[in-house]
Amino acid sequence: MSTTSRVLELTEVEENLRTLLIDVAEYIDNSPGHVSESQVPLPDELARQPLVLRWTGGWVRDKLLGVASHDIDVAINKMTGFQFGLRLKEYLEIPGNPEKYGLEGVASNDAQSKKAESGKSKIVGGLHKIEANPEKSKHLETVTTKILGLDIDLVNLRKETYSDDSRNPQMEFGTPEEDALRRDATVNAMFYNINTREIEDFTGKGHNDMASNIIRTPLEPYQTFKDDPLRVLRLIRFASRLNYTIEPEARNWMKDDEIKSALQAKISRERVGVELEKMLRGPDPLMALNLIDQLTLYSTIFSDPAQDQSKVFTPDTDNWNVVVNFVQDILSSKASEILVRNDEERFLVWLLSALVPYRDAPSPPTVEGKKPPPPTASTVAREGIKATNNMCTVITNSVKNHSEISMMVSDSNGRKRPAREELGMAIRRWGSTWRSQTAFALLVNVADEPSAAKSHLSAFTNFLEFVRELDLLEVYALKPILDGKALTKALGVPTGPWMKDALDVVMRWQLRNPGKKDTSEAIEQVRIAREQSPTPGELTSDLMTYFLQLTIRPLFAKTQTQQVTSQGRKVQTTVLPKKFERTQDEVTWKGRDSYALDLLRWAIAVADAGLVEKNWHAIVPPLLSMLDDIDTEYKAQGCELLKLLLDKTPPTLLKRTGLGDVFEEALMPCLGYLPTLTPEDQSARLLSVAYPALLSLSAVLEDSSTIQNKQEPSQRIKLLDALIRKGILMTFTYCPEHAKITAATTTYLSAILNALGLDSIKHLPFILPMLSSILTNPFITASPPLLLSSVKAVQAVVLNTWPRLYVHKTEILKCVSVPWIRMQEDVSGKDFDIVKEESIIVVQMLRDALSSDELEKDIEELIKVDKRLEGLFSD
Repeated sequence: MSTTSRVLELTEVEENLRTLLIDVAEYIDNSPGHVSESQVPLPDELARQPLVLRWTGGWVRDKLLGVASHDIDVAINKMTGFQFGLRLKEYLEIPGNPEKYGLEGVASNDAQSKKAESGKSKIVGGLHKIEANPEKSKHLETVTTKILGLDIDLVNLRKETYSDDSRNPQMEFGTPEEDALRRDATVNAMFYNINTREIEDFTGKGHNDMASNIIRTPLEPYQTFKDDPLRVLRLIRFASRLNYTIEPEARNWMKDDEIKSALQAKISRERVGVELEKMLRGPDPLMALNLIDQLTLYSTIFSDPAQDQSKVFTPDTDNWNVVVNFVQDILSSKASEILVRNDEERFLVWLLSALVPYRDAPSPPTVEGKKPPPPTASTVAREGIKATNNMCTVITNSVKNHSEISMMVSDSNGRKRPAREELGMAIRRWGSTWRSQTAFALLVNVADEPSAAKSHLSAFTNFLEFVRELDLLEVYALKPILDGKALTKALGVPTGPWMKDALDVVMRWQLRNPGKKDTSEAIEQVRIAREQSPTPGELTSDLMTYFLQLTIRPLFAKTQTQQVTSQGRKVQTTVLPKKFERTQDEVTWKGRDSYALDLLRWAIAVADAGLVEKNWHAIVPPLLSMLDDIDTEYKAQGCELLKLLLDKTPPTLLKRTGLGDVFEEALMPCLGYLPTLTPEDQSARLLSVAYPALLSLSAVLEDSSTIQNKQEPSQRIKLLDALIRKGILMTFTYCPEHAKITAATTTYLSAILNALGLDSIKHLPFILPMLSSILTNPFITASPPLLLSSVKAVQAVVLNTWPRLYVHKTEILKCVSVPWIRMQEDVSGKDFDIVKEESIIVVQMLRDALSSDELEKDIEELIKVDKRLEGLFSD
């Protein structure tokens, strides 16, 4: 349709609406009825005029341009929009009236109002009154409704009177001419009189300006912008939407400092944001941003109005026009296939381009104890244009990640490209908006180096193709093969702060092995029970390394041992003991951080010899810290874990690192935690784990290839000798009356003697009297565990000292005869039956070792003395 046409051709729906509105106007004129009160007084001469309705503004403009429009503003000459809306509703509630227009009535509830939103609905939507709100640039109450799928705004014709310090006008009923002249542009100031079907151009310039593609203010520009500075942004929006040229005089005043100051002072930032968003979502954002640049409006729009502009960071806009123009290059390039998939991402890339000048703004200071503030660009967006939380998040992430993204792009274009898991984890860190953030990084590179814009685009395009080649475009949404619950169950460790990063380790494994999608396989890899999979898998190795290096080590940092180097070797120089000043707060692996011990236990449990050697430097220090702790329970756990480690440690590793002595020095003091200074239960617990750890240590010290001098006992033999002298014998000397303690020592005496073999003979004069003292005690049957462990210890004595037993055969016979008789007296039960069986074995071992008639004579004499011994000595 011609822009100079004086007649408009209506669609069927528009024609139906026109008929309805004319009938309602006639109904009101013929039956004035009750008119609700209004904030705007109605002049008497206007009250006597007939009701005239006009369709205004954008609908008329778009109709002349041949553009379909579903929004119609209805201007009313002598009623407010709310008053007319009530009468419209009243008219349609009269039976038979809706049907005249193919309608079914007015919505009376929310469900019907929602149904009216449909373009095919025959229900008239409910009336929605929008109150006047000058702070939001809403100067007069209006009513919105939905009729025949069209969005209808009802408002009265008005004139406005402005004050110097506000864009909020005094509102009065006005003539069509006054209403037209108050508008922002002549092309938006034409009316369609539905009574006469004529287009009314009261400014006298609307048709000509549309024909000439010009944006012009109806009145003198200075006063137009002074009255309402928001019109500056509206003109930019309409110019970019219609591809019109802003009239030169208006352009001059739009960049005037006084007008810009008024725009900052009088306009709500919400309205600034609304206008900017409409520009960036419109058909030509590039033109809009170029106009903002040309009119020197950047700092007026993109700034935090709450800050003193003379004291804040000044954005560098020298190359901004290059940046915004380059966005068009991106959108027309191959990269846009990946970067800009939809209208939302298109909007975001334009928005981010507008904030590139803030790329190098200093970070706001962080307040101790509080979350770091967002970057300046995000604050400007939030406060300057009232960007949504989602928009601000994208901006924050873009500023925060652009350096990393650029580095990843550079690496992807180099000889050694990033591994799939490295790139995948980076994109997961960047999140679902990584495409927009990548576009921002590209624009930052262009802003910093405009002459290399094409090469930057080529590099980023290659990067995006690389991402697609690795099938990582949607990796941010990839579901982990293991969730937190499954991982903690597989590890056998309670939840804790470690979980998030551990799941990242799992995700890395998943990215490295894209074909592995079986959850059960991943669970099996990290499970502690390893009977069917003795070799740790790749995922297990990754998790172990992560836990030891990044989770456990920091928690033990304040209790780090001084005996071991960072490489896991023995410190060779003399180190002064550290001043004892540890407090409970410093020991961070205790209490709420005790999950570190569970993770450490898991790591050692799943490791094989290879993983032990690989992570030796990270495993040993925490164990030594535990052994050095003042709490006996942590010492006990340290002993358990060290035994678990030593059982997997190659002897060559222990020799190479020189830590045998260090472990011995850490473990031996545990044998001295005895009653009464240490409660009996705690002492028994510690001894029951310290001896096995020391025995495991002795086993790793065994290295026959190093034993050259047979005259000098090996380090292993020296340790086992010390266990008997400083452990077994010393413990019995100091607390023979504590059955639990004695049971713990005699239990491990057997293992020590078996490890010594014939080297046990030198200890026979001391061990045998101790065992005799224990087994001949009148109350020995009160402790079956002690009785059993002592009898088994006698077996070990016979087995390992048999060359000298002839001299001690009487003492051996005493050790089994006295408790046998006591068991015959008043005790019975399964425990004592086992002891009897083991006692019989002692006698048989003794017979096998000596095979002498003299022994048999001694046995016969014993039976003569007490017939109850027949069961012990019977063949």
